[in-house]
Amino acid sequence: MWSRHGNGFRKRRQRWGSTEIVRKMTREISAGGVVLHEVGGIWHIALIEPQKENSVSARTPRKRNRAVLCLPKGLVDKGEKPEAAALREVHEETGITAEVVTKLVDLKYAYVRTWGDGERVFKIVSFYLMRYLSGEIDQVAAEMRIEVKRAFWAPLDGASRQMAYSGERKVALQAQEYLVKYGLAPLGDKAASAANKRA
Repeated sequence: MWSRHGNGFRKRRQRWGSTEIVRKMTREISAGGVVLHEVGGIWHIALIEPQKENSVSARTPRKRNRAVLCLPKGLVDKGEKPEAAALREVHEETGITAEVVTKLVDLKYAYVRTWGDGERVFKIVSFYLMRYLSGEIDQVAAEMRIEVKRAFWAPLDGASRQMAYSGERKVALQAQEYLVKYGLAPLGDKAASAANKRA
């Protein structure tokens, strides 16, 4: 597994209080994909724009009407492996099929639900670097339109600056670093693909 570890989680845990508080929080496990696709010699990344939530928190007034762009991701179903969940979520939210190259990182953070019970949640999101295989981006099932407004290819260079969440911006930069360091084997190059997974 290729990853870059930081001490951000330890700092946040100190702000939340004791380890016991973190242990008692509801947990959510999610997985997502950083899908790369080379078009005309330029690497692109699959991004989504989720549908906006109906309720806007009174504590966070909207400052600008900018699109929220992020990586495709979602909850890991019971009995499902995170890698399989990441591939499923990528397909459901973007319409494309991809293959996993390597695991990039586990993002860990806490948030307070703005719906339902308002519970504090400790969340882990596993992100995988993926290579595009097939499909037309944004060709998603009609029922997914309640979650995804649009899916599209954005040039990888500079994509992190367009993204809404700092953790995901760092993940996109990690994908860029991996690409520079190891490259991505062409489709069908099984030996190079296996070497990428071991990296």
